[in-house]
Amino acid sequence: MAATENGPRSGPLAGVRVVELAGIGPGPFAAMLLADLGADVVRVDRPGGAGLSIDPAYDLTNRNKRSVLIDLKSDGGAERVLDLVERADVLIEGYRPGVAERLGVGPEECHARNPKLVYGRMTGWGQDGPLAQHAGHDISYIAITGALGMIGKPDEPPAVPANLVGDYAGGSLYLVIGVLAALQHAGTPGGSGQVVDAAIVDGTAHLTTMIHGMIAAGGWQDRRGSNLLDGGCPFYGNYQTADDQYMAVGALEQQFYDQFIELLGLTGQVPARKDFDSWGELRAAVAARFRTRTREEWTAVFEGSDACVAPVLSLREAPGHPHLSARGTFTEHGGITQPAPAPRFSATPGEVRRRPAQPGADAEEVARDWDVPSVLREGRGEAR
Repeated sequence: MAATENGPRSGPLAGVRVVELAGIGPGPFAAMLLADLGADVVRVDRPGGAGLSIDPAYDLTNRNKRSVLIDLKSDGGAERVLDLVERADVLIEGYRPGVAERLGVGPEECHARNPKLVYGRMTGWGQDGPLAQHAGHDISYIAITGALGMIGKPDEPPAVPANLVGDYAGGSLYLVIGVLAALQHAGTPGGSGQVVDAAIVDGTAHLTTMIHGMIAAGGWQDRRGSNLLDGGCPFYGNYQTADDQYMAVGALEQQFYDQFIELLGLTGQVPARKDFDSWGELRAAVAARFRTRTREEWTAVFEGSDACVAPVLSLREAPGHPHLSARGTFTEHGGITQPAPAPRFSATPGEVRRRPAQPGADAEEVARDWDVPSVLREGRGEAR
């Protein structure tokens, strides 16, 4: 996948203009995804930064974007943002409910300038409800949805899945889905802009839809580490190797399980897979066998098979995996190895075009390309 700097935009969203009001976490990631797909994303940064201490040069969630500096609390700040909104298709903000309205850039003000605008709101708790005005983070949001309580061993505290389940899966991706659906509606005859209320609690709860169906059918126990897909099953889990690394096993179907047991060297030595009362014995035998060889050795054993076994790699190791390398799942741009844009398109591929946007550095470009000279009033001096 080509990686260019400041080259022409490609991707299925080429021509779509997005205003992102700077924040942290799921909002910037959602805007990055739109930018990866070709949208022209202008990030409105605030003087002093968005709250994280990370060097902006390494904040990959700001790749493929451009940045202008506008202080929304200053005289005329809201008006400069509205000048951008007038020429945009989408706005993304991640403030607490009511903050954008107090700053003068809420849905009412924006739609008065641009009735077709898709106004994307990214929060943890949502725009209403008893917790809407309270602080929270990924772990708080996934806790009350039941998702966090599913993850981990039954006799230990729930395992923390980084901030992938809430912020990005239940948050960013649902915001992007909502934005794209609302864009489709706005572009239809008689269609209009609208507000997309993307709450992490809503998206995360939605992710558990299948599990709720299984509970209703009696096929899932409402406690972690006791089910087919949560580590309770001895042929769906992680096992330690001789070098203190791990192999991941997902041999759910009978034909895959048969290969797994054969390659593990346990054919005829373990209880039947459907003998639930003997799952403890089966798990112990599998664990003992995995501890006899290193991760590299077991990877070689299972290579090319349908046993559904894979080495558990670290983030630094992952780009070097032969499959990911062959597909170009990771790319290098600006001296940083990073995940390539996803998903892939046969006619309009996305690409990494620009390094992470530096706060205020693109005011002159944006003023010219969007024909919004007002962004220079605050951005030119700060950009240097």
